[in-house]
Amino acid sequence: MCGNCPVRCRSPLCRGGSLRSCCALRGRQPLMADAADRLRAADRLRAAEEALFCEEVLRKGGDNVLHATLRDAPVVAWSHYPPGDVYDPASGGQWYYHCHIPAAEAEHGHFHCFVRPDGKDGPVHHLIAVGVDAYGRLQRLFTVNQWVVGDTWLDAEASIALLERFDIQMPQPSYLTNRWLTAIHRLYADEIAELIRQRDATLAARQAPGGAPIREDRTLEVTSELRVDLPSTLQALRP
Repeated sequence: MCGNCPVRCRSPLCRGGSLRSCCALRGRQPLMADAADRLRAADRLRAAEEALFCEEVLRKGGDNVLHATLRDAPVVAWSHYPPGDVYDPASGGQWYYHCHIPAAEAEHGHFHCFVRPDGKDGPVHHLIAVGVDAYGRLQRLFTVNQWVVGDTWLDAEASIALLERFDIQMPQPSYLTNRWLTAIHRLYADEIAELIRQRDATLAARQAPGGAPIREDRTLEVTSELRVDLPSTLQALRP
């Protein structure tokens, strides 16, 4: 027996059937959690630095993540840029950019981000939209109702499980834009997961007019959103 514990531990981790080893392991759990938190914070810091590094390299050439996507193509509302979308066959990650006219406040448009876990011909699942201003600066993250993108629906936890699959390593239309989008997913993974959960909560709480399927309700487009500022996020992460 161990200390004040009146029972005998049957765990194979314990020596001689004592609770001593198990109690010691329980005492380490907060330390293990602290280590995991530090590792996650370090990963977020690296992602923030990578995103800003991509922006800085583009800026030195008089470019940004938006212009590197559009190039000199005329901007037509609802059109996909680049044509045919960007798809990475190694990860299944996919994205396209489009804009609305008139634009929403300072937002020029947004990158819709997906994963095809079963390959290019398999189902596509929307993860998050990344809104930027006319200079490619990050403005917000948001989720949308199913009718907006017409993807194959997955509930929140199944969608969240795909987040780490979004990893775009492709040369076109811009390697730096692709790495920037990947870094944004890594940096804000926890926030994106919560937005996806809020998406499902919004849908569950709302009744579509006339009893129509809520995921086809054209009066409900954005289901959750979060305003974000990349430089402020990096500053908060630095020790």
